[in-house]
Amino acid sequence: MQLEQPLNPEYLREELTGRHTPDPLRFAFENKRSAHAGGMSSMVAEEDRQTTAMATLQNVPSVAGKRCLYIHVPFCRVRCTYCNFFQYASSQSLIDDYFEALLTELVFKAQMPWTQSAPFHAVYIGGGTPTDLTAEQITRLGKMVRQHFPLTTDCELTLEGRINRFDDKMFDAALEGGFNRFSFGVQSFDTQVRRKAKRLDDRDVVLERIQQLSSTDAAPIVIDLLFGLPYQDVDIWQQDLDDFLDSGAHGVDLYQLIEMGGTPMKGMIEQGRLPEPADTPTKATMFEYGVDFMARHHLRRLSVNHWARDNRERSIYNSLAKTSAEVLPLGAGAGGGVGGYGFMQHRNLDAYINSVKAREIPLAMMTKSSPQAALHSEIKASFDRGFLSAKELIAKFNQDIFSYCRPLYEIWQRNGLVKVEGDYLSLTLAGTFWSVTLAQAMIEVLQKGMVSKAA
Repeated sequence: MQLEQPLNPEYLREELTGRHTPDPLRFAFENKRSAHAGGMSSMVAEEDRQTTAMATLQNVPSVAGKRCLYIHVPFCRVRCTYCNFFQYASSQSLIDDYFEALLTELVFKAQMPWTQSAPFHAVYIGGGTPTDLTAEQITRLGKMVRQHFPLTTDCELTLEGRINRFDDKMFDAALEGGFNRFSFGVQSFDTQVRRKAKRLDDRDVVLERIQQLSSTDAAPIVIDLLFGLPYQDVDIWQQDLDDFLDSGAHGVDLYQLIEMGGTPMKGMIEQGRLPEPADTPTKATMFEYGVDFMARHHLRRLSVNHWARDNRERSIYNSLAKTSAEVLPLGAGAGGGVGGYGFMQHRNLDAYINSVKAREIPLAMMTKSSPQAALHSEIKASFDRGFLSAKELIAKFNQDIFSYCRPLYEIWQRNGLVKVEGDYLSLTLAGTFWSVTLAQAMIEVLQKGMVSKAA
């Protein structure tokens, strides 16, 4: 990879640099363009997917980096109004059939040379709603992962789910299966906000259950909170944060609502059945209050949107998945990346189960990662942790990328988004709110510089 020198000022458009405004937190950009930053990749032809994927998993890398396992459970009893990931309504017979196919895929991929060549640092069971599995299935899944996959001695095994129906029997079953971290999508404690978002259970029920689980001290309990939902004004958001503190949960993610097409919420707003969610300046105010709240209560910040109450909460999967760590996907709708290729598995259950029965890798799509994928991952991880290091970029990529991008950084600094001091770029409060936008902007600037040079 070689960049043109110097950076072409024509690349530095306002949608990449942000506006020069007295209030960059609220007005530097129109809105957050996506939930995650990304770079270029190319499609692998359908007829080449199986052979390419099999060859990738048959390969034993000479040097193994960090790696994670992601397992997807694509069922929910209720579709939340803001959710764009809903696949199937929970049905026990459907879940049972899926679960057996999932275990078949698990054993199949666990036997691959790539899989056995190095230990996994984190395992994440996501969805959907993984806690819609039975207690017995959760125990069995955890034990199967531990039996068939090489894991580091301190491997983080996270089970995601909802509080609804997550009783002591299910908690004990998950612990028996070896799960050592639990992530619950609370989103808001407020009863009205929850009901309008089609969340199950009222505030008191959710708060009491989180308190019970956290007080056992059996494993870290982490919750997600969304800000910007319909009916969730700043006062309600402040109460959500107070409720988190009272819940005793060991960690919390603060995510802003990203309005995506295809969600029930979008249709309900258009039909007048829901009020408009918070606008970007209001969400920025909520974020500002959240950051200040965590600082006042001395919670440890692990990323731009994740905080830990104590050292037990490490958030290993979330940190590694945003870097160049490889992620092996299992299950319908799961995605990941191995050996320079992106894997996206069938969302359709019949297609997934039939592929597994045929002893195929159940791929709906496969991409060849950009030659600069490792650099893009490093940029995303750096902005997620809140700072960028010039020396680390040189050490990892043997090129002074920091100096190349300095004209972009200088504009960001004038616009109140970053501070550049020596070999470091640090995000301001406004920069942390717009971190994904900034990461995407830097990736685009580098891509254009490389494309221009190649041309």
